[in-house]
Amino acid sequence: MSSPLKPLNRQVLVITGATSGIGLATAHDAARQGACLVLAARGGDVLDAVVSGLHAKGAQVIGVVADVSQRADVEAIAQAAVGRFGRIDSWVNNAGSTIYGRLDEVSEDDSRRLFDINFWGMVHGSLVALPHLKRQGGALINVGSEASELAIPLQGMYSASKHAVKGFTDALRIEVEQVDQAPVSITLIEPTAVDTPLPQHARNYMEREPKLPSPQIDPHQVAAAILHAAVMPMRSVRVGLMAGIDTAVEKLLPGLADRVSVMQVPRQQADGPPRNPEGSLYRSRADGRIYGPGSA
Repeated sequence: MSSPLKPLNRQVLVITGATSGIGLATAHDAARQGACLVLAARGGDVLDAVVSGLHAKGAQVIGVVADVSQRADVEAIAQAAVGRFGRIDSWVNNAGSTIYGRLDEVSEDDSRRLFDINFWGMVHGSLVALPHLKRQGGALINVGSEASELAIPLQGMYSASKHAVKGFTDALRIEVEQVDQAPVSITLIEPTAVDTPLPQHARNYMEREPKLPSPQIDPHQVAAAILHAAVMPMRSVRVGLMAGIDTAVEKLLPGLADRVSVMQVPRQQADGPPRNPEGSLYRSRADGRIYGPGSA
């Protein structure tokens, strides 16, 4: 699909994982540009507060409490969108989590739960959204990571899940855009490290509090890429200078990339002990923050 999509102020936009980080930044920026919003997240209280705040600023917005790992919950998001606004123009699969820990230490239950959120949540959103998007044209936007292209030690299962997101998204794009010639744009967003509360929401096996390595980009930079993909068909977007550099090194000099990745081990650990090692893997801990704790 190469023709432009609707302008944002004429779109109904679904965003999962909408109560913190990239999802919340995208919701705020889309509301500012006049989109009608359907926001989904697990935590009802925080979701209600986000919806109320945006509504007070004049946005047309509804919230749907949903766990994306459950197909029925995702179907309920679509039903709510159509029930309130009559259609879906863009669907953003953003909900995600991570685990900090060596692969031989992480439990199978935790690993499977991470895939249920990061991979199967994206699959559910994609397959539920597609019939609606095919009906009148639209955009499916899956949030991957630079970890969709390269491995991150101490976040190995996260890397594996984001590799899976890329594989699914690329295959789906070929089937929908090329084989079916359907009027749907399918985009993979691949940010570098982003200044969000992701480490504080992570399941943590380490003896220290997790952190993201610097430099980190602003979540609104990722939101801008997502919203651009909602109006202009794009195959994939790497967000942040380091995303381009890191993936290029991985492709051209993979052995060097492996050795350089060792440097990421200490850069993912803060000085203090773990504050909340259980994280949000099994229950929402979103607190309506776009940025990590060290930022405004």
